[in-house]
Amino acid sequence: MFQYLYMYGIGIAYVITTSTCMSAIRRSNCYHEKGHAAPCEHKDIPNMLMFGAVQIVASQIPDFHSIKWLSVIAAIMSFAYSFTGFGLGFAEVIGNGMIKGSIAGVPASTRTKKLWLAFQALGDIAYSYPYALVLLEIQDTLKSPPPENKTMKKASMIAMILTTFFYLCCGCFGYAAFGNNTPGNLLTGFGFYEPYWLIDFANACVVLHLVGGYQLFSQPVFEFVERWFSEKFPSNGFVNKFYKFKLPLLHCFHINLFRICFRTAYVVSTTAIAAVFPYFNQVLGLLGALNFWPLAIYFPVEMYFVQNKIEAWTRKWILLRTFSLVCLLVSIVGLIGSIEGIITAKFG
Repeated sequence: MFQYLYMYGIGIAYVITTSTCMSAIRRSNCYHEKGHAAPCEHKDIPNMLMFGAVQIVASQIPDFHSIKWLSVIAAIMSFAYSFTGFGLGFAEVIGNGMIKGSIAGVPASTRTKKLWLAFQALGDIAYSYPYALVLLEIQDTLKSPPPENKTMKKASMIAMILTTFFYLCCGCFGYAAFGNNTPGNLLTGFGFYEPYWLIDFANACVVLHLVGGYQLFSQPVFEFVERWFSEKFPSNGFVNKFYKFKLPLLHCFHINLFRICFRTAYVVSTTAIAAVFPYFNQVLGLLGALNFWPLAIYFPVEMYFVQNKIEAWTRKWILLRTFSLVCLLVSIVGLIGSIEGIITAKFG
């Protein structure tokens, strides 16, 4: 339940992020042509609808095995915009000739507000490693030899090292470059205005990455729901019957009416919720806080205890229990801060 709800939530976050990046491209070009003080605001709703339309088509891809090419493109785009964000932050620090910001972080009007922001930041950090959700699904598609778990362990280690490197570089150099004026999203908050073409390129890479990323986190949900309905209603033609559909110059497609209806409704619902709550940092913090402890900490720790027959009150058992409890507290305060942030952003 937690896993599939989180995947659904990631879909919502990706709709918000993509629309923000598409708006940032238009604003970047506007600022370049009319000056940095020009009124260059653009609404996000049309961009969300465009992204939703693309995902309705992309969601008809049958399964994980069929999106390998999409995953490769997404990975390349991820490296491209990560290097760009890191490079721009580093160049800004060099250009300033100083490191901005302070150890206390961004000031707030009251101590309570500062506490809420700190809590929300913990939720944002907790969101940082959502790939753990699809680790087992990806491992299930691997071929052996070598053993799938060994291949996945090596891939996970490389992924965590690279991801941590980019997060630290973008976060630290971004704050060092802009100090207390650092935007929530370096590439869309317009700490950088020039070179405008590089900002456009980085945001375009984010959009392409999230087109593939949305499918990566949605396909397991599609597969689970469709398999459940197929087993529940084995003789239902709407659920189980496939129709052949041939387009000129393309191979034959197999169309299932239930798949079309369910996947379209899924995409429409994520797009609609994103349109109602288009708050980037707050929504990411909420998702991270809700799922960090149960999915990334609690279940893996419990499985480790069972698999390795760890006895109660041994040193390892106490350490892992303490670790799990601390992470639970992080999730709770992150959740509180993110909910407060959404309420404040929505209702003022």
